[in-house]
Amino acid sequence: MDWTYSDVAKMIDHSLLNPVMTASELEAGIDLAIAYDVASVCIMPYYLKRCAERLAGTSVKASTTIGFPHGGHTTVIKRAEALRALDDGCEELDMVVNISQVLSGEWGYVRDDIAAVIDVAHAAHQKVKVIFENCYLNDSQKIKLCEICSGLDADWVKTSTGYGTGGATKEDLKLMRQHSAPHVQVKAAGGVRDLATLLAVREIGVTRCGASRTREMLDAARTQLGIPAVSLDVTKLSTATGY
Repeated sequence: MDWTYSDVAKMIDHSLLNPVMTASELEAGIDLAIAYDVASVCIMPYYLKRCAERLAGTSVKASTTIGFPHGGHTTVIKRAEALRALDDGCEELDMVVNISQVLSGEWGYVRDDIAAVIDVAHAAHQKVKVIFENCYLNDSQKIKLCEICSGLDADWVKTSTGYGTGGATKEDLKLMRQHSAPHVQVKAAGGVRDLATLLAVREIGVTRCGASRTREMLDAARTQLGIPAVSLDVTKLSTATGY
């Protein structure tokens, strides 16, 4: 195999974004992320501060969403959300573009909206993933967003929220990798639900995936690599899904 457990575990942003998840389910989700040593926990903003406290001293980062899930917040509100998240310990911010303005061709607005979040995050030495919601866009719009994000030094371009009408496709991931600058990474969200798909998108050049089926994917990886199973009380885990 040309991959290690860490290679695949550190691709996963464990998603705890479903609005029906309870606080106890969020706590169990954080436990899972720590036990499996994933890249980050992407959690609802109201629980971010607690999440960051739980993750302190681990290699798992705290992440949350900005303008989620529809992107229609005003720029000043997105910036305020970003500042609040940074104060609460966020290390990676997943922001949604203004989809309406993308479809309207208002590229100046779109650029300024993205820049407002990137500027405050980078000033705090933290990172931003820019969510396109590709299911609503054509290829030229996706390419334009890749170019804007490259010019603004976004840390990742991301396919989807996981709550639109579609998620990541291999065609979109290839297009985003091709049209983004080398320093901009690509994140897949929506549809990466098993180890085979995770490895397939890795081959395309994807470095992160939003996932709610983290345990299933990483248990499969551990089995293939002959690594002992993680001991975890699965009865506390939520059955709610998003990504």
